[in-house]
Amino acid sequence: MKKPINAALALFFVAVIAIAQTPVRSQPGASRARPSAYPQRPPADPAALERGKALYGVQCNFCHGSDARGGEGGPNLLRSELVLNDKNGEAIAPVILNGRMDQGMPKFTMTMAQISDIAAYIHNFPVGGYDVSRMVPLSILVGDAKSGQTAFNSKCATCHSVTGDLKGISGKITDPKVLQNTFLMPGGGRRGPSSPVSVPPTTVTVTMPSGTKVEGRLLRVDDFVVTLVEADGTQITFRRDGDNPDVAIHDPVQPHIALLPTYTDKEIHDLTSYLVTLK
Repeated sequence: MKKPINAALALFFVAVIAIAQTPVRSQPGASRARPSAYPQRPPADPAALERGKALYGVQCNFCHGSDARGGEGGPNLLRSELVLNDKNGEAIAPVILNGRMDQGMPKFTMTMAQISDIAAYIHNFPVGGYDVSRMVPLSILVGDAKSGQTAFNSKCATCHSVTGDLKGISGKITDPKVLQNTFLMPGGGRRGPSSPVSVPPTTVTVTMPSGTKVEGRLLRVDDFVVTLVEADGTQITFRRDGDNPDVAIHDPVQPHIALLPTYTDKEIHDLTSYLVTLK
């Protein structure tokens, strides 16, 4: 015969069971760690970031925006599945080298090292489950035009003239942002009919061991071949073996690419404020 359970002990067991069945609630202010939907990447080499920033500014900024979240017709790169799956540029290289002509993206002539630097720069942007608010200023004209003239005379006047190629430029390009991208990043990162200004194509000179030189518009170059188009439309491809043949590429925007890392933010604002006065 079982002994009756003490009433106090019975209440104790009931309390224990109730506590065990009560769901655990987080304390106010506590947060749970949620896995990110975006890849977490290790810090990039600072030198690669600087090179990538300069290249992106010239080739990609106009279409994809300075923050890679979309620009003048280009898509948001930070939400692109292709870019998310890319590691060092290997996934985006075919798109850059071959273009997507049906979507308005031209093909670019770059080395894999350059593409890797651009990829490092794009991957450096912070991303999350949503886009960080884009604080677009009401106007980008926040610089000093007089200081901009000084910067122009010191960095730009060697190749450009306010009474020559830039005469009345702000009357031709009325949007200050487009004007800034066009001048500081010539062609707005684009070349061809859609470019706000005419930018000469990149040319190449191939010098054979015999001394014979062949020149033309650069169509493609990598470590193994170089392809050019002569003035009469003839397309020629040369095999490359190291420095044989000698290949000299002439990119008309190279001086701008070299200048980009030297600009301060103030100089960019000042130059833009000066350019809009050239009516």
